[in-house]
Amino acid sequence: MFATLSDRLADTFKNLRGKGRLSDADVDATAREIRVALLEADVALPVVKQFVGAVRERARGAEVSQALNPAQQVIKIVDEELVNILGGETRRLRFAKTPPTVIMLAGLQGSGKTTLAAKLALWLKDQGASPLLVAADLQRPNAVNQLQVNGERAGVKVFAPEPGNGVGDPVAVARASVEEARRTLHDVVIVDTAGRLGVDSELMQQAADIRDAVRPDEVLFVVDAMIGQDAVNTAQAFLDGVGYDGVVLTKLDGDARGGAALSIASVTGKPVMFASAGEKLTDFDLFHPDRMASRILDMGDMLTLIEQAEKTFDQEQAAKAAAKLSGQGGDFTLDDFLEQMQAIRKMGSLSKIMGMLPGMGQFRDQLENFDEREIDRIQAIIQSMTPGERANPKLIDGSRRARISKGSGTQVSDVNQLVDRFFEARKMMLSMARGGGMGGGPGMPGMPGMPGMGGKRSKAKQAPKKAKAKRVSGNPAKRAAQERAATQKGQDQANGGNPFGVPADSEKPNPADFELPAEFSKYLPRK
Repeated sequence: MFATLSDRLADTFKNLRGKGRLSDADVDATAREIRVALLEADVALPVVKQFVGAVRERARGAEVSQALNPAQQVIKIVDEELVNILGGETRRLRFAKTPPTVIMLAGLQGSGKTTLAAKLALWLKDQGASPLLVAADLQRPNAVNQLQVNGERAGVKVFAPEPGNGVGDPVAVARASVEEARRTLHDVVIVDTAGRLGVDSELMQQAADIRDAVRPDEVLFVVDAMIGQDAVNTAQAFLDGVGYDGVVLTKLDGDARGGAALSIASVTGKPVMFASAGEKLTDFDLFHPDRMASRILDMGDMLTLIEQAEKTFDQEQAAKAAAKLSGQGGDFTLDDFLEQMQAIRKMGSLSKIMGMLPGMGQFRDQLENFDEREIDRIQAIIQSMTPGERANPKLIDGSRRARISKGSGTQVSDVNQLVDRFFEARKMMLSMARGGGMGGGPGMPGMPGMPGMGGKRSKAKQAPKKAKAKRVSGNPAKRAAQERAATQKGQDQANGGNPFGVPADSEKPNPADFELPAEFSKYLPRK
């Protein structure tokens, strides 16, 4: 969504690297580049002026840190200003003191409002609530049926007393839904209203009547993030005609320039509360302005990535895998590897997951062209192996690889690559598990004296070196001298290893014969 804006900002920051300080000319040039980047991203002109003015003023002010270089200073300022125009803080739902909490959705037709109602219901269900979906969009053909299908997929009950398709009173349906929720003990009611093809006064009045009938605790305006500058005009029209408490952005996974997301909160004064970035019902979450600003600046979104991992990964399985990697729970096998790959896949698209890592903007083309079916091929290859082969991949010889490739519908080279990559990955993970972390802790790869690692081994654990064969000189005189030296060495060893040639069984000397001072008597052996 923000690819164009991210690339332009990255190029702007590159021009500041290597500079010792920010001059007025640098500030003006940077502000000009940021203005162009925001305008190209379809951000509303008033927002662009406000944003660029704030960045220019702060960059010239005394707040610039002496510990940061010019590029870092500007990135810090731009990041904080982006957070401000995106709403500042994360806005969460307000729940009614006495259930049910009523949430009303409004927006243009085609903004994804009906699908978003099911996404919101599933999200609330995962939070421990018991939502009830209400089909009050009786205008659009098959809107009621679509909500029923999505509600079934989400495992949420749908209240739909009218068939729709132009039949029924949406205000009466909305009013009855609150009573139905009280009767069936649902603590949240989500009312899906009819969408509009434009600022339609009749349908706008209908939305106002539904609002007056159910008195919602939250009115959410659903807007398609791909419609550009017109999103701001529509948002302002709904704010004047119906009023709302927050904004929900849909289709953030599209290829539009994303100006709506950066403009609505600043123009309307209403925060963006939720964001939908995919077709799956699980592609929905709270909107965090600080995290979105980090993504735009290609600094990643590690908090969201960690939250998704916590939801997806089974703690018991993760503990078992960690024990195997540390060498305490047996060997890390291909079965464990497949389990980890499947768990990662549950988190969503791998390209999206990788996109949350810092600095991945430079690999955007590779991520966009990534084949998600690669995991299917890996799974097919592993599942074509016998249990023994998955437990001990070293058993997989040439004939076994040919059989596995036929069974999985892949090439032998694919099997070879998988096995080789598995051994490399296991070696790296074992090294990391034993190493602990940065700072030269025990087991860091390549650190000297660390057991099992690539550095020098301690003397106690060094394998004994093989003695090198003695070179024999080709000169007869030198060869005869070497033979005499070897013979003398053998005689010394026969004498008990004494270098002076004194036989081992000869009589031991008497200390009294040396006439030592009296003080040395305490060091002599007693008789």
